[in-house]
Amino acid sequence: MDNHRIATHGPASGVVSWLNRLLCSLSSLMRRNRDTHCPLTLGLLAIAALSFMSLATPAVAQTAPAQTAWRLLDYIAVDYPEAVADGKIANAGEYAEMQEFSATAAKLIGELPASLQVAGLERQASNLQRIIAAKAPPPAIATAARGLAADLIKAYPLPLAPASAPDVARGKALYAQHCASCHGGTGHGDGLQARGLDPAPIAFADEARARERSIFALYQVIEQGLDGTSMVSFAELPAQDRWALAFYAGSFAYPESEANAGKALWDGDADLRKRLDLEKLVGTTPAALGAQVGDDKARQLMAYLRHHPEATIAAEAAGTLALARTRLDDALAAYGRGERKAATDLALSAYLDGFEPVEAVLSARDNALMVRIEGAMADLRAGIAKGEPVATVKDRVATLDGLFADAETALAPSEASATSSFVAAFTILAREGLEALLIVVAMIAFLSKAERRDMLPYVHGGWVAALVAGAVTWAAATWIIEISGASRELSEGFGGVFAAIVLLWVGIWMHGKSNADAWQRYIRDKLSKALSRRSAWFLFLLSFVVVYREVFETILFYAAIWGQGNGGAVIAGALTAVALLGVIAFVMMRYSRTLPIGKFFAYSSALIAVLAVVLIGKGSAALQEAGYLPVTPWPGLPRSELLGIYPTRETIVAQLVMAVLLVAGFLWNRRSAAKAEGTPV
Repeated sequence: MDNHRIATHGPASGVVSWLNRLLCSLSSLMRRNRDTHCPLTLGLLAIAALSFMSLATPAVAQTAPAQTAWRLLDYIAVDYPEAVADGKIANAGEYAEMQEFSATAAKLIGELPASLQVAGLERQASNLQRIIAAKAPPPAIATAARGLAADLIKAYPLPLAPASAPDVARGKALYAQHCASCHGGTGHGDGLQARGLDPAPIAFADEARARERSIFALYQVIEQGLDGTSMVSFAELPAQDRWALAFYAGSFAYPESEANAGKALWDGDADLRKRLDLEKLVGTTPAALGAQVGDDKARQLMAYLRHHPEATIAAEAAGTLALARTRLDDALAAYGRGERKAATDLALSAYLDGFEPVEAVLSARDNALMVRIEGAMADLRAGIAKGEPVATVKDRVATLDGLFADAETALAPSEASATSSFVAAFTILAREGLEALLIVVAMIAFLSKAERRDMLPYVHGGWVAALVAGAVTWAAATWIIEISGASRELSEGFGGVFAAIVLLWVGIWMHGKSNADAWQRYIRDKLSKALSRRSAWFLFLLSFVVVYREVFETILFYAAIWGQGNGGAVIAGALTAVALLGVIAFVMMRYSRTLPIGKFFAYSSALIAVLAVVLIGKGSAALQEAGYLPVTPWPGLPRSELLGIYPTRETIVAQLVMAVLLVAGFLWNRRSAAKAEGTPV
């Protein structure tokens, strides 16, 4: 989340700038080592990917002591009332533990990497030890311990929340497997192995203790264990499993019988939904929430949200749409003052910062609504650019406000069914993967047909490297950076334009090899000279770019869908799409073997030409959404994402120019072939 990621913005931010640097390095390497084989490149890519991921290592190494110290401080805040009452020691063992834990926390803070905050943290730690020694009242200890813990997190940021809503059903299964033997099946600390343990296992069902413990605190204990107790670390579990386990353990004190009342409160209070997103839910104790809304309401809300954390995702979506509304109101106000440039920037921010974060989920739930909103946003920016009357711009903003209300309904948790998740996962991967598959399979079939299998490692290396880069992108987007809307659109836009330009050349070249017997002899006799090492690297780069562009978009869509729950349905949809793409690849490869080489080049060039037109349309539209191209609506034209057709003058003109260039190239090929054969043109 925002607290533990390095927020980046702008055209060269995040993964985009890293990818640019990687490609520049590869280009330099290729210029110096034109005869280097593809395996070396893959090795360098893997090293680069691992190096990139290792950037997170120093942060993890720095925050490990801080995490332990935070966990000890939380334990002190929760358990100190059992050690001291009315200024006297109530439990000598517990009191000794409080002294030990505060001393250990102070020692760990002293060992943290140097920073401007360390001195202040050390003073707070010493003060905590002093007031514990003085047997201060529990509220004073809790205030001091939690204040120090909060400042510790500010100075050494930790992952404060899961990347997506945890699967509580998964947490239940993990609890039965790992925790019930000690903590009991109902969370009362009475498991079969609890006898004789000192201290006794925590009773999660004890509401008095649960009120003082956040989900984040439970997660920290699950991750690191608890020194001096029988609680061991479960760091070997994936982070999302640990979060699921923390949510399930934190739900025992808040029975689901009160969840309906909590749901009614949640659904009926828009302000509450805006304030209590997933990160705040994870970090807030029930006692702190009770101080804000009342203990009864807090108990009911915790009963609902700890059993159904996915409800907060819709709240986050509503929050980003609220931001979009605010930006649009600001844009309208600026436009009314005559500040057209500021109004344009604010309208663009409404899309990139407010709507774009929920675009993927909305596309999966109601693609038609998503298309209408995108069109209305484009119309608004175009209207501002043309200087439409303020009243007209105001009407456009009002239209968008109504569409956002429809979007909030579509993004409600009740709409996140397993069927919708399956269909979304299948459709997205099948749609995004098909374009890349067609290009890569055409390249492979071409090299096989031309008996240049020695070039195949470059093509395979390109798409494999793209998948590796996609995995790095997923890791970066999850743990290191926040990929802004502008970065996403720019990556898709420039990738699409680059691929389209390359395919323009490839399509014309392949068409030229299909027209006459003379060209067929050229293919058989001289192709080995025509395909140089430079051409092989060119094939590698084309394979990488076309696949990475689709992988990048698919990752962001899947991350959004996964956060809605129904992980099993998402995986099933993805696997079904992979199977379909595999069948398509098999049929294409099988059919290409039976085609005469002339027809193969003719059909392949036609396919490449269509894909070039599609990609130039998609790339231009993405650059429009990022604000790098103007938007001039062309009413009456249909919109088709599959064909890359968008109803704006700029995208249609780009596609027409590409089509004209392809036709001109094909006609030139025919003319050249006719001259070579000595026949009239």
